[in-house]
Amino acid sequence: MKNHTEVTEFTLLGIPHTDGLETIFFVLFFFIHLFTLIGNSLILMAILSSSRLHTPMYFFLGLLSIFDVFFPSVTSPKMLLYLSGKSQTLFYRGCASQLFFYHFLGCTEGVRYSVMAYDRFVAICHPLRYTVIMNPRICVVLVIIACLMGYIDATILTTFTFSLLYCGPNEVSYYFCDIPAVLPLACADSSLAQRVGFTNVGLLTLTLFFTIFVSYTRIGIVILRIRSTEGRRKAFSTCSAHLTAIMCAYGSVIIIYLQCTPNPLLGAVVKILNNLVSPMLNSLIYSSRNKEVKRALKKVHLERLLS
Repeated sequence: MKNHTEVTEFTLLGIPHTDGLETIFFVLFFFIHLFTLIGNSLILMAILSSSRLHTPMYFFLGLLSIFDVFFPSVTSPKMLLYLSGKSQTLFYRGCASQLFFYHFLGCTEGVRYSVMAYDRFVAICHPLRYTVIMNPRICVVLVIIACLMGYIDATILTTFTFSLLYCGPNEVSYYFCDIPAVLPLACADSSLAQRVGFTNVGLLTLTLFFTIFVSYTRIGIVILRIRSTEGRRKAFSTCSAHLTAIMCAYGSVIIIYLQCTPNPLLGAVVKILNNLVSPMLNSLIYSSRNKEVKRALKKVHLERLLS
């Protein structure tokens, strides 16, 4: 790529139509990122410290917390840097790396949501065989598959985007290097890369959402067959936190793809909700709606006070 481009760095222009609001956004996004790091770190600490949470469900929840720390960290540091008045430039390789890790972590997290839905499906629909089906080996294999799919997806998108010639201008009209913002800067025909990007992201999102829909449809049928109200409530409570997190994650993607005419400001707001706000909300959702996590967090807090 280095031998086929004259552009050595890109300039990030930031969030569209927000000139003069840099200080407000810096304070807002700084605290959102801080709460994301603290909240997900506490959940991970609670899962590791409590032997009662060493189950497949909390294994995947722990991985969710790890990814919710790394995913916003792909875009947040550079965004906070230029919002504070520092450099808005990003080296060519840095831009490519940002795009790669954004799609790698995003795709892997999407696959993991499907895996968590399958985990809930097995736990509720096949409770007697749960420990046999979701054994540690299967859990590790599912995680490897998720990471592999994320790697393949990110490699395809990054290769198609940065195999093009970029000879100027180099101003990215966005707050990070994403495909729709970078491709218009190419000096060559980018129509193939645009089609690949839209098809790849669109089909993957629809496929993953369909697997989640199938899992929860089966779960809903089983819950409705439970005779006792307490049994239905208990079964639903194990899924409510995950369903809320899925709606936060996929809602933003659906909004972007349902736009008749792309709106740069709406797209940026939706991406911020997905990249920065959703990882923070995940920690709040799982810590407030899951009794086992709340109990483990209280135990960790008590141990720290006693020490």
